[in-house]
Amino acid sequence: MRKILLPDTLTDTPALPAGWEAAVIDARAEIPAEHRDAELLVVWGASRAHLASAARDLPRLRLVQSLAAGIEGILAAGFRDDVEIRSGAGLHSPTVTEHTIGLLLALVRSLPESLEAQHRGQWASHLGGLRELHPEGQLTTLLGARVLIWGFGDIGRTLAPILAALGAQVRGAARTAGERGGFEVIATEDVPSALPDTDVLIDILPATEQTRHAVDAAVLAALPDHALVVNVGRGATLDQDALRAALEAGTIGGAALDVTDPEPLPEGDPLWSAPRLIITPHAAGGRPVGAAARIEEALRDLDGAPPATEA
Repeated sequence: MRKILLPDTLTDTPALPAGWEAAVIDARAEIPAEHRDAELLVVWGASRAHLASAARDLPRLRLVQSLAAGIEGILAAGFRDDVEIRSGAGLHSPTVTEHTIGLLLALVRSLPESLEAQHRGQWASHLGGLRELHPEGQLTTLLGARVLIWGFGDIGRTLAPILAALGAQVRGAARTAGERGGFEVIATEDVPSALPDTDVLIDILPATEQTRHAVDAAVLAALPDHALVVNVGRGATLDQDALRAALEAGTIGGAALDVTDPEPLPEGDPLWSAPRLIITPHAAGGRPVGAAARIEEALRDLDGAPPATEA
């Protein structure tokens, strides 16, 4: 029998082809000796020790299937060059889209201020009643809002049409320009010139050396003072000190972070008390949608190949 290792963090159960058996293992521990003949490893919520053990102790390993979109930790674990590593890109697009919409609408509709007033037992008259649709210097609706999604991958392609359905004018930014899913995508080098005409900047960038602090003080300064910033990508892609300074100075309208650097954000970090900021604890994903089907696809690809021999 050929073997696949499934993490105990997985709730879906993939269907196995004939000739395959599955072993469920602790995603936080080293690989048990009796399972070191595995050819396929599924990674979800793995510890560094688990990944290091997998790279070191699985001589027959052919493929690592991550259920997370980011595979930085897996790449850093030191797997052999002949081990294929696949990401879980697309598995989190629906849930991250939901969370992004929730964060953005909370900012646009001043929900944190309403909740604060509710806790004080006060009716926040300035947030209701007769109001302008597009008041000067404030973003209070997505109707006509100019949204730039920086990092226009699977999540961006899922998010963009929903924002458009809410009335926003959406375009993306990626390494190369073009059109994706019917939306204009500008090149990364053109982002600075687009910022002054951006009402909402959504950061879905991956964490790489090139993207570290991509959203920095210069980017924040180029946005209009009413602009909103949402980060559901990776914490390292945004300069949190610069964000806090811009929020305190009132040079951006508000922000929402589902990711921080580091995580968890330490108790007492000054970012906790920044004005007009929503922080959620990396809650956008965490529930891969279609995980079983993705694993079954990996199994089919290996099923047609001869069994692995020890490297």
